[in-house]
Amino acid sequence: MSTTKDEPAPSTPAERRGSTRPSPLRLAAVVGALGVVFGDIGTSPIYTLQTVFNPDDPHPVPLTDENVMGVVSLIFWSVMLIVTVTYVLLAMRVDNRGEGGIMALITLLRRWGRGGRRGATVALVALGTFGAALFLGDSMITPAISVLSAIEGVEVLRPGLGGFVVPATVVIVVLLFAVQRVGTASVGRFFGPVMIAWFVAIGLCGLRGIALHPGILGALSPTHAIGFLAGRFDIAFFALAAIVLAVTGAEALYADMGHFGRRPISVGWIFLVFPACVLSYLGQGGLLLEDPSNASAPFFLLPPDWARLPIVLLGTAATVIASQAVITGAFSVASQAAQLGYLPRLRVLHTSRSSRGQIYVPLVNGVLLVAVVILVVSFGSSAALAYAFGMAVTGTIAITTVLFFYVAWQHCRVPRWALVALAVPLLTIDLLFLAANMTKLVHGAWLPLTIAVVLFVVMTTWQRGRQLVTARRERLEGPLPGFALELRGTAEVVTVPGTAVYLNRGASTAPLALRSNVAHHRARHRYVVVVTVAVAELPRVDEAHRWDVDDLGDPTDGITHLTLNYGYAERIDVPSALADLPPDLAEGRYDFEQSTYFLSRIELVDADPDRGIGLPWWRRRLFLATSRIAVDAAAHFGLPQDRTIIVGSRLEI
Repeated sequence: MSTTKDEPAPSTPAERRGSTRPSPLRLAAVVGALGVVFGDIGTSPIYTLQTVFNPDDPHPVPLTDENVMGVVSLIFWSVMLIVTVTYVLLAMRVDNRGEGGIMALITLLRRWGRGGRRGATVALVALGTFGAALFLGDSMITPAISVLSAIEGVEVLRPGLGGFVVPATVVIVVLLFAVQRVGTASVGRFFGPVMIAWFVAIGLCGLRGIALHPGILGALSPTHAIGFLAGRFDIAFFALAAIVLAVTGAEALYADMGHFGRRPISVGWIFLVFPACVLSYLGQGGLLLEDPSNASAPFFLLPPDWARLPIVLLGTAATVIASQAVITGAFSVASQAAQLGYLPRLRVLHTSRSSRGQIYVPLVNGVLLVAVVILVVSFGSSAALAYAFGMAVTGTIAITTVLFFYVAWQHCRVPRWALVALAVPLLTIDLLFLAANMTKLVHGAWLPLTIAVVLFVVMTTWQRGRQLVTARRERLEGPLPGFALELRGTAEVVTVPGTAVYLNRGASTAPLALRSNVAHHRARHRYVVVVTVAVAELPRVDEAHRWDVDDLGDPTDGITHLTLNYGYAERIDVPSALADLPPDLAEGRYDFEQSTYFLSRIELVDADPDRGIGLPWWRRRLFLATSRIAVDAAAHFGLPQDRTIIVGSRLEI
């Protein structure tokens, strides 16, 4: 009974619903961002250089001084250009009422793409949907590789404990997903200080490595990165597939912008996270220049002996936080996708009274848990998962860059020559990374692509099937104003006391449940309120704009249509919204505390192709299977079980 509501033109009051104003920078917001946003990218130093110089790689990078300098320089400039320039300085300036990430860009494209370039918009929205599917695949891989990489540090301390890594990782992963239902509100305040300690620690360890071989500072010059790429392209190209691991988590900076704002994330990145990560990479490079035998685990061999156990423990905590961040991101993406019509209604539980962004989606949590455990057991090490991880990262980054520059080209007041000057080098870098990872298809890069393709097909099939089913349903329902006129003009229908609330998908059609009541019982309630929940293409709607009332041409007949406006990031609660209906709109007529709620439930059944809705047979079957995971409508809208009546109908697809 909810619809996706298009956002009106900027000049209307509806455009200003949910608008945000810049707020003063607060230290608490920066600390909070450090504890949630940077977990993934902040733990990349654990495994990046180790993966680049892995001797078991199908395209190994020889461990020479020149290659070490080139690799470290490439890491530094990749992080600088992709994270700092593309995300922090550019992409994060484009948002959907404060919300960022690939779903926000899809929303902007859908809203602004109704002009002459509709074909390009449709193609880019499809590309963005695939990017969202890649991000969900990434959320399966990140917990596996992050926790594995941290636990593997015990092998540095006690080589005989190698068999302990996978079981310990599985235990930590299971515990991590088990506590999701309680939310992060109660422990979130501890995440920031832990990550601050982590970044300070890896920065100090990096300084130790730099002191061992100060010449590594020369890697900050782009000449080493360019020389490595140009002079040893046959080696450097394949090395890019591992170097990209240094920018994993870049999308989280953008996706989590709605929780903390652009300024706290930018400040945390520029003044702590970026310097700490750079120092760690430089320190590991210095360690390798001093003694190439440290290539097996340069991160864990960088600190002195007495500090290695604390680093392993701190690293484990940091990777759990990194996993927590990406799991929460998956909950957000899945919830927003459902609100925008790409997935069925999902059960979404809000775990914090103070933060709307902290949600728990049981179905997504269960799927992620099973997937992560399978990945840990099947791959067994972070090195084996590295190329699967890299493929997910490069795909998401490249798609985000394309969408950002298209939106900027169409709607930002920036000289187009400047956009071209930025887009060409940045997209070239992204595509180089993507091409390098494509060479690793048989070595694990196939995994995120397979996951993304499956999710993309599910999401687009659901979206298309939902559109076709809605069109057929609307034909069955008929126009609401005409039906109200029929009720006013007949004396055969008995009016009974009370208020009836009928949930309906659209504002223009008569609910099937209302038609059935009148047809079979020849009765109606004194007050009939047809409620449509409209989900706007913006994160949140101001309370002042929550309700739109339409008396359908006759304010005296007791039949009213009410639209409840919600943002796609909000929890829908129909009874609460009705209880809060302003007195000037309610006019004292409705008794919502005792009202009866009616739902029209459509049972979908497979039909012969001649009578179906127009989908191929395999997509019809997929649409039917996907419909079974939809949460009960009464629960989705927060309706009271003891006052809700469900009226069923059958629809062939």
